[in-house]
Amino acid sequence: MANVFPFPAVHPVAEAAAGVCAPPYDVVTRDEARRKARGNPDSFLHVSRAELGLSDDVSPYSDLVYETARRNYLRLRHSGRLQKDTVPHYYVYGLESATHRQVGVAAVAAVDDYEVGIVRRHETTRPDKVEDRARHIAALNAQTGPVFLAYRDSQEIAAIVGTATARPALLDCTGGDGVRHTVWRVSVEFTASLRRALESLPVLYIADGHHRAESAARVRTERRRDNPAHTGTEPYNRFLAVLFPASQLRILPYNRLVKGLNGLDAERFLAAIRRSGACTVQPVSSATPTAKGAVHMFLDGRWWRIAFVGPSTCDDPVEQLDVQRLQKLVLDPILGIRDPRRDPRIDFVGGIRGADELERLVRQAAADAAFSLFPVGIEEVMTIADAGRIMPPKSTWFEPKLADGLLIHEI
Repeated sequence: MANVFPFPAVHPVAEAAAGVCAPPYDVVTRDEARRKARGNPDSFLHVSRAELGLSDDVSPYSDLVYETARRNYLRLRHSGRLQKDTVPHYYVYGLESATHRQVGVAAVAAVDDYEVGIVRRHETTRPDKVEDRARHIAALNAQTGPVFLAYRDSQEIAAIVGTATARPALLDCTGGDGVRHTVWRVSVEFTASLRRALESLPVLYIADGHHRAESAARVRTERRRDNPAHTGTEPYNRFLAVLFPASQLRILPYNRLVKGLNGLDAERFLAAIRRSGACTVQPVSSATPTAKGAVHMFLDGRWWRIAFVGPSTCDDPVEQLDVQRLQKLVLDPILGIRDPRRDPRIDFVGGIRGADELERLVRQAAADAAFSLFPVGIEEVMTIADAGRIMPPKSTWFEPKLADGLLIHEI
């Protein structure tokens, strides 16, 4: 049973929402954050990426960065741009792009559920990134970006969400990427029924935001240690999340760039792939695979189709992923990239940038080869999480992204 609670959100006032709304902290570089926030003191990037206002010689993990983030957050709170609801609510959060729409429930989930596996993960986390967001939460006493959760569809939840979206929105704004973000309060008359519907969900799945969830758990551990009289109901025992039905989610591929061919030229690299017997290679006109079982590669000025010979015979759901087969059959044995998490020769490009970006980077000599993958399905993600397995790094790119700064959970 999932424990998902209403909460009194901090959010922008309606007229300030467009200015506050910011992309997630972890999809922009320091320079990109500076450009996006330039001329806009209300941008939440001044909170989520506070280093953008400091000189480049200041480490993004400096105490000064977290102090600046807190100061900028309090400035927005005290200015009236952000306000806090007086009673707990569930909220409905809609994301809409030119080609896609999804609507979920914004709430706070139990850290206990995350730690015992009711909230299931499919990625490992990096200690440095967890430490960064934990310090950010602790400095602000607030979780400022939601964890993106998925659940298997529920008609009962869908009915309540539909009722909420028929009413006037609390917030409605469009981000710099053209995605429309709309937030509705769920009327208190539906709070009890929505809570029962959410509690009927046996499990939840982290789609995006593993580091946010782990950071919330880290802060909870620290706060409990400092509060021997804790009851388990304190706000720090919960983490900010938006829950979406799985059928609405859109997953794009997370593509690969490789610098250097492990001493091979293009011709010998292609020959090595063919010689392995695990793949076939042939020229192809399209940049994007149309089905599972093949990867398209840009090499030596053209696209190639690498098709895996036969289906994976392993019952392990991770070993059946194209991204894993590419790693085990090509990147590791031929290019010598044994650990894609740490090898500097490999880089990752979110599918939102398209295959044209892969070709451009290779043509400009930023990489020697690019690999365009077919996206992983949400059922594959959930099956792997149910099995307690971990997916290869950078396997999924969920799009569109939730914004930072529209809903905040103070702890």
